[in-house]
Amino acid sequence: MSSRASSRARRVAQRPSWPERLLQDHVRALRNSLGALARKPVGTLLTAFVIGITLALPAGLHTLVANLHQAGSSALQGTLRLSLFLDDDVNQARGEALTREIARRPGVSSAQYISRAQALEEFRAFSGFGEALDLLKENPLPATVVVTPRSGLPRVETEALLRDLSALPEVAQAKLDQKWLERLYAILELVQRAVLMIAAALALAVLVVIGNTVRLDIENRREEIGILKLIGATPGYIRRPFLYTGLWYGLAGGALACLLVEAGVLALAEPARQLAGLYDSQAGLLGLRFDAAVAVFGAGMGLGWLGAFWAVSRHLRQVEPAP
Repeated sequence: MSSRASSRARRVAQRPSWPERLLQDHVRALRNSLGALARKPVGTLLTAFVIGITLALPAGLHTLVANLHQAGSSALQGTLRLSLFLDDDVNQARGEALTREIARRPGVSSAQYISRAQALEEFRAFSGFGEALDLLKENPLPATVVVTPRSGLPRVETEALLRDLSALPEVAQAKLDQKWLERLYAILELVQRAVLMIAAALALAVLVVIGNTVRLDIENRREEIGILKLIGATPGYIRRPFLYTGLWYGLAGGALACLLVEAGVLALAEPARQLAGLYDSQAGLLGLRFDAAVAVFGAGMGLGWLGAFWAVSRHLRQVEPAP
């Protein structure tokens, strides 16, 4: 009796614990689902390619918006100037001293003082109204301080700098010429929201594609599922391989989407570089950022799991063991 008891105790001790058995079941389901997909490579690649194209569209649009943001920021830093028109009672000495004070402010790259006489000469040279200006009894143009913000200064800090400089007692009026940039950012905001709407619609399409694929897989394995139910397999055990199948489809689709976006960026890199050169810019075309690529992979896997879960929840309970 003692030998039988010790043998039974050894078998119990060697039996894996519940977490170990659960981990083994997941590893087995993961391996079996990957093997099932590998046995039908053409269908697997076609499904993954459809998912990849569907995910690549919003990812590509997001990359386009990011590049337009970069182009707008580069243009902002290259052309942005703050024009501070001084009061008429501010003399040249005070105007030059004020310019030096402004140049030492944080966020300011440079400041240039333009006296009233210099402003009149520039206007006379470029306006074509030189003879008309001779009829004026006094110079109507104010002295100006032209401020160039520091390169890379965010828009919020640039606008805060404009407010601070406008509040100076010597400044009669301040002007920031960026209307076209405001229009650009408004259009980009509209495009960004459109991208989100398109992404939501395409996410539904991915769910339908993966759900339909998993549904066909369930139909093809109906007899196997019936046998598993007959021998007492739990719903979680039966459902697990199909969920991993959805994850594999989503992962493959996310990888293909990233490859398609990067291929598009490489194809457009040289024309974009030539276009930027026409505007004396060295900016290149940005590819898919790391966080955006992670989001594409995460969205693909999440949608794959959801689509598989939806299909399994709907169709698995309809499969009954054969009488």
